[in-house]
Amino acid sequence: MAAMSSLIHGLNRAGICRLFPFGRPLAARSLGTWTSPASQAAVYNEHGPPDQVVRVVDIPACSLKENEVCVKMLAAPINPSDINRIEGVYPIRPPVPAVGGGEGVGIVIAKGDDVGNLFVNDLVIPASSGLGTWRNYIVKEEDAWCKVRNDIPIEYAATVSVNPCTAFRMLEDIVALGARDVVVQNGATSMVGQCVIQLAHLRDLQTVNIVRDRPNLQEVTGKLKKLGATEVLLESQSSKDLLVGLGKPLLGLNCVGGSAASAVMKLLGDGGTMVTYGGMSKKPITVATSAMIFKNLHLRGFWMQNWVNEHTREEFTGMTDYLLGLVKKGVLQYSMEKVPFSQFSLALEKAMGKHGSSSKQVLIF
Repeated sequence: MAAMSSLIHGLNRAGICRLFPFGRPLAARSLGTWTSPASQAAVYNEHGPPDQVVRVVDIPACSLKENEVCVKMLAAPINPSDINRIEGVYPIRPPVPAVGGGEGVGIVIAKGDDVGNLFVNDLVIPASSGLGTWRNYIVKEEDAWCKVRNDIPIEYAATVSVNPCTAFRMLEDIVALGARDVVVQNGATSMVGQCVIQLAHLRDLQTVNIVRDRPNLQEVTGKLKKLGATEVLLESQSSKDLLVGLGKPLLGLNCVGGSAASAVMKLLGDGGTMVTYGGMSKKPITVATSAMIFKNLHLRGFWMQNWVNEHTREEFTGMTDYLLGLVKKGVLQYSMEKVPFSQFSLALEKAMGKHGSSSKQVLIF
């Protein structure tokens, strides 16, 4: 009990919840003085293994200021970056105690009198990461949110701003790609990997997709081909002889590191560029000296947060609108598993890989 009281006190001190008398009615309209409903939230009081330091607790109601909106969360994914924040190894992380989650979608249920661009019943997503989306209700300034369309499944709105945007930007910004050019990637079954395949297909690009060996390899290959993959290879099969007729890849995408990164570099053509946007294996990238000298390979990184920091809000919303438009048309889809917030612990374990390979875990509130 003492530990719980300390946690709630810390959350209040951090501004996550501002104590206010309970009992005021919920009303989906603009009010001069209003209090959000009490909320449940997945919080951590210290950095460490997420399944050991995160707990779902009751958070008191928050008063609504004139420039704030109250958002009822509808869905929020568990991303690798969320795990890293809790572990304390991510470059941007909130001070503890903190609520987990950086991405999601919610609906505006009340707004302060000075809020001019958001309205009750608008669907919104965080304008930047680290908002703390693993909770039922969030009271935050209007500028913390971006409005999104309301005619697509909520799980897609909840997940559009990180993985699909990462895939889109890497295909658009790194090297100039024309019709029938080749992109090679590892981590092809990840959400980014699935998005890369479909976005490349829409641009008439070819994709070579490296996957790890697994019992259901034929099934996985079939699913990736259905999304538009040109070739699906095992890491151990990554030989240039398999790419005859495709052309030499100009762009390589790496989210694994270790030998999987080496497999991507092995397939890149002369002057090709490998972009690293993740490190799921937690193994370093080793580059052969000959590849750097004789193939003139270029290595660089990509972090979606940097792109957001360097571009305007309008550019960000334009990108998410475009991607959600593709979802609406049925030409952009990816695997997800919707999990009730009441089963948060199981979803967290799956996201951490404790139950084998799992689809993206999306909490439903």
